[in-house]
Amino acid sequence: MKFASTDSYVADAALAVAVNAAVTLERPLLVKGEPGTGKTELARQVAASLGLPFLEWNVKSTTKAQQGLYEYDAVSRLRDSQLGEARVHDVANYIRKGKLWQAFEAPGRVVLLIDEIDKADIEFPNDLLQELDRMEFHVYETGETVKALHRPVVIITSNNEKELPDAFLRRCFFHYIRFPDPEVLAAIVRLHFPGIKEKLLATALAQFFEIRETPGLKKKPSTSEVLDWLKLILAEDLSPEDLRRDAKDALPRLHGALLKNEQDVQLFERLAFLARGQR
Repeated sequence: MKFASTDSYVADAALAVAVNAAVTLERPLLVKGEPGTGKTELARQVAASLGLPFLEWNVKSTTKAQQGLYEYDAVSRLRDSQLGEARVHDVANYIRKGKLWQAFEAPGRVVLLIDEIDKADIEFPNDLLQELDRMEFHVYETGETVKALHRPVVIITSNNEKELPDAFLRRCFFHYIRFPDPEVLAAIVRLHFPGIKEKLLATALAQFFEIRETPGLKKKPSTSEVLDWLKLILAEDLSPEDLRRDAKDALPRLHGALLKNEQDVQLFERLAFLARGQR
């Protein structure tokens, strides 16, 4: 089975090729792109499209690679030994399986998402190299070696907050999700809002891209933000005429869904001031 667009996710041809190439090569797919372009949702849709179970490992700044394998709860074992608990004699009772272990021992192939790998320490990707290559790891506390019954489909996302090591990059198939062009974005919107009127959609997207391409914008609004904005527009039952701005108010209607910092709000206020001065 090949991955392609689904009923709830629009994947362009290049993205579908990247997913299927990574699956064929049995290499992790490293997906980059600005926040809000659907990187995390991609993994869920790949699992749904291929009919595979889905596991998600959300990486934080404090996450260590070891946590993806397993964690040994030495504190609980010490407490139980002091209380005379019988379970203390089996160290396996204090091993907490991580997402990689769960993926390795699954009875069939699964899709494993390692989300926002660039949030963690720079050593995090290097610490996973051997496990992702060999599809096995050693549990020192029990002396066992855990080997993958089936090689999982691994999808790794990054927002480019940190550079990833070359050794790690060599082991991945890479794809950068570019921001969708107007036609693709319109298709994404229709997927989420099937009943939206074409005139309203055209007006909203024209204004959205005008905002997004404004020089000096600190944070460009993303796909998820335009969907939030359109949801509010539909909830307020606004018309295309309601969305049109004049020189005295350069801020878009419901702009809090699109502009996420005071610098960008002030930028549009300055543009409105300059426009009024030129009249």
